[in-house]
Amino acid sequence: MSLSGILGNALSGLQASQAGLRASSNNVANVNTPGYARTIASVEARNVGGVAMGVQVNGIVRIVDRHLQLTSLRSISDASVTQTNATALDRLQSQFGNLDDSGSIFARLNASFTGLSQASVDPTLSVARLSAAADLDSFFTEAERLSGEIRTQRQEADSQINATLQRSNEILRELFDLNASVQSVASSGGDSSGAENRVSELLDELSQHMDVRADFQGNGRVVLRTTDGVLLLDNYPANLTYKVSGSGSYGVEYGKIYAESPNGGNPQELDSHITSGSLRALIDLRDHTLPDVAEELAEMTAGAADALNAAHNNSAAYPAPQTLTGRNTGLESTDSHNFTGATTLAVADSTGQLVRRIDVDFDAATYSVDGGAAVAFAGTVGDLAAALNTALAGVGSASFANGVLSVSASSANNGVAFLQDEVSPSDRGGRGLSHFFGLNDLVRSDKPGFFEIGMSAAEPHSFTTGTSLSFRVDTVNGKTAGSYTIPMVTGGSVGDIITALNDTTSGVGRYVTFALDSDGQLDYTANPGYEGFELALTGDDTSRGTSGVSFSDLFGIGLDARASRAEGFAVDTKIRADSSRLALGKLDIDAATVVGDYVLSSGDNRGGSALQAALSTPRAFDAAGSLATSTASLGDYTARIAGTIGSRAARAESEAASAATLQATAAQKRADVEGVSLDEELAAMTLYQQSYNAAARMLQAAKEMTDTLMGIV
Repeated sequence: MSLSGILGNALSGLQASQAGLRASSNNVANVNTPGYARTIASVEARNVGGVAMGVQVNGIVRIVDRHLQLTSLRSISDASVTQTNATALDRLQSQFGNLDDSGSIFARLNASFTGLSQASVDPTLSVARLSAAADLDSFFTEAERLSGEIRTQRQEADSQINATLQRSNEILRELFDLNASVQSVASSGGDSSGAENRVSELLDELSQHMDVRADFQGNGRVVLRTTDGVLLLDNYPANLTYKVSGSGSYGVEYGKIYAESPNGGNPQELDSHITSGSLRALIDLRDHTLPDVAEELAEMTAGAADALNAAHNNSAAYPAPQTLTGRNTGLESTDSHNFTGATTLAVADSTGQLVRRIDVDFDAATYSVDGGAAVAFAGTVGDLAAALNTALAGVGSASFANGVLSVSASSANNGVAFLQDEVSPSDRGGRGLSHFFGLNDLVRSDKPGFFEIGMSAAEPHSFTTGTSLSFRVDTVNGKTAGSYTIPMVTGGSVGDIITALNDTTSGVGRYVTFALDSDGQLDYTANPGYEGFELALTGDDTSRGTSGVSFSDLFGIGLDARASRAEGFAVDTKIRADSSRLALGKLDIDAATVVGDYVLSSGDNRGGSALQAALSTPRAFDAAGSLATSTASLGDYTARIAGTIGSRAARAESEAASAATLQATAAQKRADVEGVSLDEELAAMTLYQQSYNAAARMLQAAKEMTDTLMGIV
């Protein structure tokens, strides 16, 4: 070998050793850097014409296992979705509290009925009545607060979705720039490991937000798609867009996430393609989990209000109030009253003596005054109000306007009260006359609290042309299947609206079937094959006649109509101001009772006992959230709600713990390959140092040989 060959071999050895030392020292320096993968100097023997010519440095190579990296990315997404969900549900569960937490809504409900029990022991004690009313108000105030908390969490989820997408866009743009840098450096034989480490770090971060599939190209570039193939990054980065609603209202229509190409073309809807990561958790919380909890809370709250009102409307205060004013039922005076059974309206003076007695027999369509002859009346709500007004002539009056029935005694010394017939109680949609109209409601709300409105399909709907309902149907994975508008036509019937809803072309009849049950409640069931689809009300500008009640509020269609009920209930302000109006007694009337008899007394606690029994009396609850239609006592249903909320949080916490374990395992396996071992790097540095010294000695030997030869010459 010539001296020049020896020098070349020695110099290449120095260079290879230096490259190895630089790689090892860089590894040691980044031993604790997240996302850093160790590097080695890639070298090979250099051979020219069959003659060994030293060693050649091909570049610095990152030690990675692509399979382990992709597995780690999936585990990051899975851990993120479960952790985001667990954090939100733990927060929600802490707001509701447990059954035994003194400040929880469940404990407040029990305290309310305890207060009613104490008040009924001695109905003459105003302090006990005031305390009972205050405890009830505390329960409904807490329900309103919890509903507000749910709306707040929905709004926060909406904002977090937007912030997460903005960060995701930043990551995609940076990855695009890094792709160009890696490709350029790699093509020139430079060290691209720094850029590749940054790519790895960004992929880990992006995987926290959404599940992605990374395809690494031979030139160093990375192509990103969602796991089901929607392109996010290739020759350009997709731009992820989203319109923030800025509201957690139950009636708001949240927008979709879209992936837009900078080169134009139709945006690609992305919601249904995101299956993991914090974005998936936030979307599900906003659109499913939190609305489910809101519906369950509202059904519990509405059930409590309705159970109390059922008892209170069949009870009487002492002395009876001069005026009873009902709620806005959404009915028109021309609507059929549709009552069956019988009820009694009494006017009594301040001492409890009967002044006027009106017995209404809906089955016979007659009424009688003070046991007199039966008088026929017609079948509309207006006819019913007119009949009561005629029967009260001289001692009181009755009127119906704007959906509200009102009954009054003429004299300030007299009051009015109702009593259901024990054998055949009056009934419309499962509620008595006074209860349905809300004449003596203990708990009031500006919106309908129940949706068994007792209407038939043949009755006029009383909505006007130019107004409409709008619906959106989403598939199981959240993709929009279609949007539909149902116009109102003046003069049509309730059945006409149902027919329009069930139209398979212009309506939503392809996916669901609407039907009116015997109580006048409108509901829908999914058609075969579409059980997992979701029907959402996206617009309603209808207004029924003079009552002004919308179609969705009247029939309970859409999330807003059902979930917002939890925020509207409160103890009647007149009862809060005057606790003597709390109906703890009951009319004492039978077939032999005549004018002048005492029908009310101050010590009567039968009404209080009925109010107390509302907690344990079985009643029907509509399907709400994750809970199916059921019959249960209010106490049992409340316990079920508490268990459902608690089990959601516990299940989410368990899933988060499992996912975190899998993520840690995947990260450790990845680190075993990519991570830096100080012992290994020390051994490598020692080896490279010895190699360097050997090359240096060879270089020194070549120099000495050259000097010797030159000396001979």
